Amino acid sequence: MEGVIAANLTAVRSRIEAAARGAGRAADSVTLLAVSKTHPAARVRDALAAGHRVFGENRVQEAQAKYPALREAFPDLVLHLIGPLQTNKVRDAVALCDVIETVDRPRLAEALAREMERSGRRPPCLIEVNTGEEPQKSGVLPTEADEFIVECRDRLGLPIEGLMCVPPLDEEPALHFALLREITRRTGLGLLSMGMSADFEKAIRFGATHVRVGTAIFGARGEAG
Repeated sequence: MEGVIAANLTAVRSRIEAAARGAGRAADSVTLLAVSKTHPAARVRDALAAGHRVFGENRVQEAQAKYPALREAFPDLVLHLIGPLQTNKVRDAVALCDVIETVDRPRLAEALAREMERSGRRPPCLIEVNTGEEPQKSGVLPTEADEFIVECRDRLGLPIEGLMCVPPLDEEPALHFALLREITRRTGLGLLSMGMSADFEKAIRFGATHVRVGTAIFGARGEAG
């Protein structure tokens, strides 16, 4: 499997470079997150062996099961939490993750601020925006994003550095990428985490600084081999 994952990483990086060039951007202005959710630690290790270092996980518990041992072997590994964060997992998330991309409600923001104060560890945070206003999805509504950013940054003192979104499956993602870009512009934030296996090239055209790619690197979830 190691050779397959290495080849997939090379192919995805080539596509990122081409999309960045097409957008008049430097290839190194886009960070690739290899999304390892539901894939075993052995596959992450294959990606690490191929030279990749930045990963995304959806669940704190799954990350705890995989990443401490991997980080011992590869201390320069960088782990982003890209799934919903429960307040009872905040302490674990702050201890384990290098970036938390899913700050989406005041109660969570307050819990993160308390834990960062307690632990002295301050991983950069992104605010998740529910650009499609989907009731089943987490994320702050676009109309409330500016106020929430001010609340997190100014009142709570969280290290908010950008925004992330997951567009609705049945809508043109460019509309959502454009909306997220506009919110970052008017609020002065620098990071934009958007785009996955099916649409990351489009996200790069709209200014994505981080793209989250799982299937194109690790294969379908549960795929044997």
